[in-house]
Amino acid sequence: MDEAPNFQNEMRLLLRERVIETARRIVCTEGWGAVNMSRVAKEVGVSRPVLYKEIGKREDLAEVVIRQEVDTFLVGITGSLAAHPGDVLAGLTSAVDYTLRTGADNILLKAVLSGRSATDTELLPTLMTEPEPVLGRAITAVTAAVRSQYGLTEVSDAELASRAETVVRLALSHLFQPTGPIEGAVGQIELVVVSLFAPLLAR
Repeated sequence: MDEAPNFQNEMRLLLRERVIETARRIVCTEGWGAVNMSRVAKEVGVSRPVLYKEIGKREDLAEVVIRQEVDTFLVGITGSLAAHPGDVLAGLTSAVDYTLRTGADNILLKAVLSGRSATDTELLPTLMTEPEPVLGRAITAVTAAVRSQYGLTEVSDAELASRAETVVRLALSHLFQPTGPIEGAVGQIELVVVSLFAPLLAR
């Protein structure tokens, strides 16, 4: 017999989704400086104590919003790898291309990177320098996706993670600080992908 759904958990999940959606909308339209817990609570329709209990502080809200955005990217990256089931070089290059093109059109990312005030740019360290939720999450997910898609059984987990980290860091660097056409960035990273992963295929 199937267990009855846990109503309380479902309501908490719904609340969390509404909070993230509300905060994301405010960031995209007005900047992170316009996000405060009182406003988010009011727009979602809950009290501040309830919001603090479910999410935490404003900094925690920022991490939750960014984490969900990263997860959306990771779904696309996994799909890019899956589109090249027998070619890790093509798969990783396709994943980089997807990341940079999707990122260039991402409204939240644009809003954060174009922040004009100190409060607007508070999200930048979370995106660009702190291990979580972007860098560490991406490295772990990409490493797991490459392992799942391509096997590479002769490669240790540590070695695979190290090579995946190099690709992820390069992609994020070009994503957050573009200096030219996306095609050029993809070409540069492809050279690194080949140098890192081609020797593994020869084992």
